[in-house]
Amino acid sequence: MKHRIVVLGAGYAGAFAAGNLARRLSPADTEITVVNAVPDFVERMRLHQVAAGQDIARRKLTDVFAGTGVRLRLARVTGLDPERRTVAVTGEDGPGELSYDTLLYALGSSAAHHGVPGVAEYAFDVTGLGSALRLRERLDDLGEGGSVLVVGEGLTGIETATELAESRPGLSVALAARGEPGAWLSPRARRHLREAFDRLGVTVHERTAVAAVEPDRVTTADGTVLPAEVTVWSAGFAVHPIPAAAGLEVAATGQIVVDRSMRSVSHPDVYAAGDCAYAIGENGRPLPMSCASAGLTNMQATAAIIARLTSDEVPATGLKYVGNHISLGRRDAIFQMVGEDVRSKHWYLGGRTAARLKSGILKGAEWGIAHPTFGLPTRRRRAAPASDRAAVRAAA
Repeated sequence: MKHRIVVLGAGYAGAFAAGNLARRLSPADTEITVVNAVPDFVERMRLHQVAAGQDIARRKLTDVFAGTGVRLRLARVTGLDPERRTVAVTGEDGPGELSYDTLLYALGSSAAHHGVPGVAEYAFDVTGLGSALRLRERLDDLGEGGSVLVVGEGLTGIETATELAESRPGLSVALAARGEPGAWLSPRARRHLREAFDRLGVTVHERTAVAAVEPDRVTTADGTVLPAEVTVWSAGFAVHPIPAAAGLEVAATGQIVVDRSMRSVSHPDVYAAGDCAYAIGENGRPLPMSCASAGLTNMQATAAIIARLTSDEVPATGLKYVGNHISLGRRDAIFQMVGEDVRSKHWYLGGRTAARLKSGILKGAEWGIAHPTFGLPTRRRRAAPASDRAAVRAAA
């Protein structure tokens, strides 16, 4: 019987992982299934561009995995039973169940509401294609002079505010930040960011905590009312409660606690990659929820899965977070290197050169998704007998 590998989610982490597994494992011994709720690969790092009104080419997952041997199941994950090694799903054919021998959980994250009243009812976000398109439609209806407030001083908030201001100059765009936007950047990079806000006409409300969202305004913690015909919520990310409900060990964030190989510390048949993995980097700190972390964790998870299936020693791939790359519209960006202590280095790259660099990174990631088994070897690795794998697992 073939070893059944099920990958939940086909974002950056899941799609790359499925391709790596298909490239390196023989289909004679393994069966790889990817479960995803939507039929297209979503370039999450470009969703602020989608919301701003730009057309981003979509790539169907059936085309991505065509000829790879990877099976695609279009369905939404509704539950997980790690004791029975089953996943509950629901799709066009109604509810169903998938069995697995090895599970790679890579369902990503969504906007974190933090219990703020009105966010779920009235705010928009750019964490998914559907939500980005809803924001785009609302902005189209808003017209000239409309007010938009982006809440959140992190990478997503900064990129969204500057993208909207550049693409829709007729709007009044503001950013509400609990602290200082880009406070983690080096002094010169922070100055570059402030100049970008000024150039694009983005009003910044620093040290402003939003306490409630209404249809046409927000109220801050000190009672100040800020006009906002459209509120865009970018105040952090949250993972789905499925792992916690299933009994997996999770962190306070709800992320799956994994060991150095990205294997669940409580359920050895489950691996995690991307935003849903609580993984400790080489600096001893949890990796942030980001596309860069998705790449690091999926490479380690796939390497570990392959090694254990073939009874090899599990390699340790790099888990080093090197920096932040922030788009400031289409013609400007900041690339900030960080050290092992996650403190920004003095050097940074800004302007058109940084924008071209990020464009190249995005194109490279998209190309990699479109060619998931690029470099497919003539002979792929065979899985070891189940008895050998059990012995290796017992010794691990």
